[in-house]
Amino acid sequence: MRSKYNTYHVSLFALLLLGFSTLAQEPANWKPIVINLDEFKVPPPPAQAADKAEADRVVFYQTRNPKASARDMQHWNAGPPGYRWMQASDMFFDSTQYWARTNAYTAVAIYDATLAAMKAKQQYNRKRPYESSSKVKQLIYLPPSPSYPCEYSVAAAAAAAVLGHFYPNKKDSLIQLAQKAGESRIAAGLAYPSDVEAGFNLGTKVALMILEHAESDGYSKAWPGTVPTGREYYTGKPIRKDYPNMRTWILKSPSQFRSAPPPPIEKDMEAIRNHKPDPYARSIAYRWEFSWPWGEEMEKKVLEYNLAADPLKAAFAYALVAMSDYDNQIAHWDGKYTYYRARPDQYDTTYKPLFPTPVSPSYPAGHGTMSYTRAAVMSFLFPNDRDHFYKMAKECNDSRFDAGVHYKTDNQAGEEMGRKIGEEVVNWAKNRMPK
Repeated sequence: MRSKYNTYHVSLFALLLLGFSTLAQEPANWKPIVINLDEFKVPPPPAQAADKAEADRVVFYQTRNPKASARDMQHWNAGPPGYRWMQASDMFFDSTQYWARTNAYTAVAIYDATLAAMKAKQQYNRKRPYESSSKVKQLIYLPPSPSYPCEYSVAAAAAAAVLGHFYPNKKDSLIQLAQKAGESRIAAGLAYPSDVEAGFNLGTKVALMILEHAESDGYSKAWPGTVPTGREYYTGKPIRKDYPNMRTWILKSPSQFRSAPPPPIEKDMEAIRNHKPDPYARSIAYRWEFSWPWGEEMEKKVLEYNLAADPLKAAFAYALVAMSDYDNQIAHWDGKYTYYRARPDQYDTTYKPLFPTPVSPSYPAGHGTMSYTRAAVMSFLFPNDRDHFYKMAKECNDSRFDAGVHYKTDNQAGEEMGRKIGEEVVNWAKNRMPK
């Protein structure tokens, strides 16, 4: 007779299997963000008779330099196709606003290209090299899926093209990295050279379409406002790339959730003068100023939720987070340059914050907006960790008051805006994902 203990664990195992089986969604149930899928059809793979000759080329890749191949396979196949490329995008960080824009276009290109690739895979249903030839070894585990075109090459080409556009001095290096990513799939026995070539062609084509979208997003327009004067106003011109009038991805407009006007500064200034954060609070403030824990958290959750088994869902997750980052950047900068509120050490020049004040107006708090948007979006994508995400958001937001770079009312407005943007993004996503 089966015990209650065994029954429980069998049921739990069944639920886990059910959850895993839902990862690999049919591509027909997903919607692209920018492209028209009908315009990105992939030509058929080589005839089956050519598989033998291609298998010999796969064997060549597997035997020519095993140690180097092993390193590349380990690196590029550590997560879903976009995993290393979103890391690369983060490494190009130079300013928050430029990064948010670049990151969004990179992630959207990877998602749309992956969706087009998955439709082609379903259409042609080509077997992997190790499935068709006894000479080819499977050196990396892969959940069953068709071979053509190579999903890792699609992501690599799309990301390299977008990042190379925004950082032209890195273009050649990025193309070389993309080639390594594709070759790692061949060496692993998971893709034919023609799979990789088709993936590169598709990813590049999609990226060019995404970059056309970038040409009309308003980023090159000059800031249309005027700089007010007076003690209560921020002293500094808008940073060249920090324009609040750019086209958003998901929000209806930058001002859709604009904060109400801030209260008079003096009471807020008194509160911040009297606040004495302890050493632990100061350490947390430094952490959120000089690192970005949300990026590390995204990487962890993509792996913990096994999204490497579902390239399409992984690509959508990255794109959704990146678009939400970009939209809330534009939204809170719209508020900053609407109200032009002075930072604490500008209003009271005798006050010394924990570290140099960011070069932007004070209201609303950008860290608060970004973190509460992230908490909402990542809770939607990774629901088991909701409490953890909102704890992170509160810690981040509170740290700005502890650091002396924001008033409490800045943080309150940032939280309110971030929650509203997060809800808007989640509602948008629900109409894009399979029911």
